[in-house]
Amino acid sequence: MDFSLTHEQDMLVSSLRTFVEKELQPHEFAVDRADAVSPELAASIRKKAIDLGFYAFNMPDSVGGAGLDYLTQALVERELGRTSWALHVFVGRPSKILMACKGDQIERYLKPTVRGELVDCFALTEPGAGSDAMGIRTHAVRDGGDYVINGSKHFISHAETSDYVILFAVTGEEEFCERKRKQVTCFLIDKGTPGMTMHRGPHCTSLRGYHQSEIFFSDCRVSAQQILGEEHRGFELASEWLTAGRVMVAANNIGRAQRAFDMAAEWAATRHQFGKRIGEFQGTSFKLADMATEIRAAKLVTLFTADKLDKGTMTDGDAALAKLLATETLGRVTDHAVQIYGGMGLMDELPIERFWRDARIERIWEGTSEIQRHILSKEILRRYS
Repeated sequence: MDFSLTHEQDMLVSSLRTFVEKELQPHEFAVDRADAVSPELAASIRKKAIDLGFYAFNMPDSVGGAGLDYLTQALVERELGRTSWALHVFVGRPSKILMACKGDQIERYLKPTVRGELVDCFALTEPGAGSDAMGIRTHAVRDGGDYVINGSKHFISHAETSDYVILFAVTGEEEFCERKRKQVTCFLIDKGTPGMTMHRGPHCTSLRGYHQSEIFFSDCRVSAQQILGEEHRGFELASEWLTAGRVMVAANNIGRAQRAFDMAAEWAATRHQFGKRIGEFQGTSFKLADMATEIRAAKLVTLFTADKLDKGTMTDGDAALAKLLATETLGRVTDHAVQIYGGMGLMDELPIERFWRDARIERIWEGTSEIQRHILSKEILRRYS
């Protein structure tokens, strides 16, 4: 399969790399130290991304997005992955689930979000329901033309900078395979709605400056008009969004792994010990060979999976395989990079220790490595059943 870039893709990748290197990377150290991105910097990044046509690159052109295919989106994510999530999050990627908006929701939420006038956050995870999404307990009870919501969410990324919440809540039960199964509905809830409060969650070792929040609902009343999609069909929407998102997480990880590798290779080629470049010692040279091999494999698998997504042939197992391989590759690459740098690899004067810290969360969010292995192994065994 030919994954050589078209002229348009090559220009896009080149432009994005320049944008990341000039507009985002220079702020990494300060953001990591402060554990915050100033509102002024966030607004500046968002405006530049909009002006350059990078904003909402994941959305169809029919609603004002860039209309890129999934393979090209993966190339974009790979370039953005060369810097921190705390910074490149402001090159907005609205939740694709918003394509389920209908009626007034299109002008109220979908199009303003694509234009960068509003920012959404995705609220599914709860304290007692991480990998087990069906275990959520936040519930919404019908009361006339409204729903009354009670419960809580946590680990909700960038909620503090969002304008509204895409919330998943239990709205009923149904019989499924002789068992009771929860029915879940998706709601659009504006920040400031009475009964909904949020605050920053515990401080995370990874991704300083990219915060997660806890959201609480106490008799929060919303209109039935705020349902996104259909009542009781929220998980179908979530599954569609999460599966494609895992491919983009994989692409993002490849960009960061490549940057860590490039820095480690340069260090190995210029650092001398015992009268030789450290890259000439087998203990270092073999690490570089392994890093290059794994990055190449993860890149090809991710691009292949994105191509299948474009063709409509990608399975859940395909997406799981790409995320599993790319995130675990990043973990090994950054660990090798620290080892190649030696003691300096753990000093905060250099970005290597930050790459190492930030890599750890990738094997947890968007579905843990264990969940990816579970999805993939079930799909493999199903072929022989």
